[in-house]
Amino acid sequence: MTMYEWIKLIHVSCAVLSITGFFIRGMWMLVDSSLLQAKPVRIIPHVVDSLLLLSALVMLFLSDWSVLTDSWLQVKLLALLVYIVLGMLALRFVKRKVFRLASWLLALLVFAYMVMVALYKTPLVLAAS
Repeated sequence: MTMYEWIKLIHVSCAVLSITGFFIRGMWMLVDSSLLQAKPVRIIPHVVDSLLLLSALVMLFLSDWSVLTDSWLQVKLLALLVYIVLGMLALRFVKRKVFRLASWLLALLVFAYMVMVALYKTPLVLAAS
């Protein structure tokens, strides 16, 4: 495997770990589980997401893509920011459970959109599939 393929494997693995962790933490949030306050649950997502971001930057460096010229990367970056904000609303800042649930579900949809954009290399994923 090439260096790029190894980095992509790390990136995809971290993406799977990240969304799995986010899903589980969302489920715990819905049932008011005390597990959300466990130290590993508060630390591990930051480690995984840091590796996810680092691997994305390395892939960008190793490829011919540019955030300045490739619209799919621009949209994916914008979607990432939306995902982060929705995740913070769902797991931290919003108090009413109905709004937390809505933020969590929207964040899951945005994550799915980011995956589709990455797979098809276009922001118009519904038209591409």
